[in-house]
Amino acid sequence: MLNFNIDFTGEFVAFFLLSVCAIVGAVLAINFTKVVHTALSIALTFVALAGLYIVLEAEFIAFVQVLLYVGAITILMIFGIMMTKHDGEGTEPARPLLETLAAIGCLCLFGILFYAIRNANFPAQHAPFTDDNTREIGKLLFTQYAIPFELVSVLLTVAFIGSIALAKREVNTP
Repeated sequence: MLNFNIDFTGEFVAFFLLSVCAIVGAVLAINFTKVVHTALSIALTFVALAGLYIVLEAEFIAFVQVLLYVGAITILMIFGIMMTKHDGEGTEPARPLLETLAAIGCLCLFGILFYAIRNANFPAQHAPFTDDNTREIGKLLFTQYAIPFELVSVLLTVAFIGSIALAKREVNTP
């Protein structure tokens, strides 16, 4: 039933270590109480995900992951933390029953996913790989997907203007 024929190659070891780092960073982000520590653990998760993209030979996605998420989002979170007031907020009381039920639910979900992945038959797809996937992504973005690309840029601009308007409204509110 459980057929574990694993070749311990460098790619497998890198994938395993980066996966562990991503999971540990995500769990730490959930469990930390200080927001700066949470932001740094999220940055660890983002860097590990970028490493996983490199293992999957998606260098462009890895570069964008590091540039946008690790660089911009994490720094934005840290600046947001530094610019806001933090009064001494109390911690939540411990709920051992809820935490135990959550752990049992997580283990059940892990077991179901593990069973489903081990018993799935994934068809082998023969996609043509190119030597320079970044160039192919650029060609697709500016030819076939030009309109969605521009719509996303308009959406991000509107979101940026809306966030500035909300921030100004909060400053002016007595």
